[in-house]
Amino acid sequence: MPVRRGLVLERADLPAWAGEVHAAGRTIAFTNGCFDLLHAGHLASLEQAAGGADELVVALNSDASVRQLKGEGRPILTQDERAALIAALRPVSLVTIFDEPTPLETILAVRPDVLVKGSEYEEADIVGAAEVRSWGGRIHRVPMVEGKSTSQIIAAIRRMP
Repeated sequence: MPVRRGLVLERADLPAWAGEVHAAGRTIAFTNGCFDLLHAGHLASLEQAAGGADELVVALNSDASVRQLKGEGRPILTQDERAALIAALRPVSLVTIFDEPTPLETILAVRPDVLVKGSEYEEADIVGAAEVRSWGGRIHRVPMVEGKSTSQIIAAIRRMP
């Protein structure tokens, strides 16, 4: 039984959604990030993340969280715009927004089978890795696409005449 794709859900609704997926014998991958100014590197990472499970949950940093991480002037796109764009992508099953400094509470709500982060992170530094391993899940580190980052795109735009 396939689950509807392209959903944007509140965290309170995640346990029921995940329970339905797991009850159907399907697996869930989980990744998170700011995803400001969607680019080819993001898409490549999401495709790789989705390849390890039946469903892919993407947790987006809220606008306030992005400002804390990236500074004033960010995000470029609002959380609702970013959520709609990410939810429309083929590899993505569900998007949710989190406001905390880390996605741990969201990870605990989903209980993914696979936790996905970029290869620039060591497993010991990945938030939720120990918890996911504790219920039998695994960690998947995907390679970054060299030369593709939102910060680089913004810097290039600012250099334009």
